Amino acid sequence: MAEKIRAAEIICVGTELLLGDIVNTNAAYISGKLAKLGIPVYRETSVGDNPERLKAAIADAYSRVDTVIFCGGLGPTDDDLTKETVSEYFGLGLELNAEAEERIVKFFETVCRHMTVNNIKQAMIPSGATVFQNDFGTAPGIGIERTVGGEIKQAVLLPGPPSELHPLWESKVEPYLAERSNGIIVSHNIHLIGIGESAVGEMMKERMKSDNPTVAPYCNEGECRLRVSAFAPDYAKADEMSRAVVDEIKSTELGDYIYGIDCENGEKALVAELRAEKLTLAVAESCTGGLLAKRITDVPGCSDVFLGGFVTYCNDAKMKLLGVSADTLDKFDAVSAETAAEMAAGARRALGADMGLSTTGIAGPGGGTAEKPVGTVFVAVSYKDKVYVRRLRISPTKTREQIRSIAATSLFGLSMAVLGKLRASLQDLTVFNM
Repeated sequence: MAEKIRAAEIICVGTELLLGDIVNTNAAYISGKLAKLGIPVYRETSVGDNPERLKAAIADAYSRVDTVIFCGGLGPTDDDLTKETVSEYFGLGLELNAEAEERIVKFFETVCRHMTVNNIKQAMIPSGATVFQNDFGTAPGIGIERTVGGEIKQAVLLPGPPSELHPLWESKVEPYLAERSNGIIVSHNIHLIGIGESAVGEMMKERMKSDNPTVAPYCNEGECRLRVSAFAPDYAKADEMSRAVVDEIKSTELGDYIYGIDCENGEKALVAELRAEKLTLAVAESCTGGLLAKRITDVPGCSDVFLGGFVTYCNDAKMKLLGVSADTLDKFDAVSAETAAEMAAGARRALGADMGLSTTGIAGPGGGTAEKPVGTVFVAVSYKDKVYVRRLRISPTKTREQIRSIAATSLFGLSMAVLGKLRASLQDLTVFNM
């Protein structure tokens, strides 16, 4: 019977990680996968291609945990030393694995490339180890379980390229580790808008003291997220435990700010709601410069609801394409509730949509005034016979990209509120009859 894993650490090997040549996405990927298996991760470490430093990192990790996941350093060159160094720690020799060798040879034949002899190094496997044959590259993955110093230690070695690591994990490593897990963690995410992380933390202070399920807030641009995670022996029980807490939170005053559960972001929630209601959408953008349309069209299946949009950066475009009146622009300026309202109504009218959205503002870094500083953005929703406009006062310390992102996220939240799917109050709005 496989030994159960108490806790794990991750060691990513490669000097290129330390030089910043490659962003280490593997650590985040593996951490997330281990969390879902109910395996706690104590540390993530990056080590260069140096055997002595790698030896020290291995000994340090195993002083705290019984399992280490390695990625990188399994290639054919002399500086690929992960397998050799880990084998030395376990006191294991290396043996040629015939199937791995055959696969490597076939790989090079398939891609019509000459195979240099050093590639056979990738088929050398620690004696007695489990081999995860690689259908997506050359270097196989490896699983080791041995007694070291009177304690059972485990290691999983994976190739570094994510294009190989991800499918190898899904197909072979995850089932291997699932047999060694004591349980499973199921998480559900509560998505909130219109309230800050500190306020969420204060409201959830008592609930966040719980060890199982756990509740943790996270801050994103223009919104917050609460992750509710439960640990249990099986998925059904963990899911039941976490969903009970989600339902409890939905019934509190925090429920007024919830726009979705496990929906990832505001645009996905909005597209799903519009699809369910069989409604269509059009957008008109100034300061966001196409970001609204981009985020909406990032959602698979958005063609069911999204008709199109306009980027009207200058006043002439606002007048010609959206029908914004010259009087409105002269009297109130392009950055105003009135202009935002006419833009949203104009986009909806031009494309015959059920709902129109618009943004106009000052994203910076220049262009602000005392009355309308950088970060001033008006977002509008045209729906039925009204246009709802909110003035956003985004911190001028935010970058241009951040201001645009926050404006888009806030508008998706306002749209959900207008549709009646967000209990947060529709106060602090300017409402126009159109």
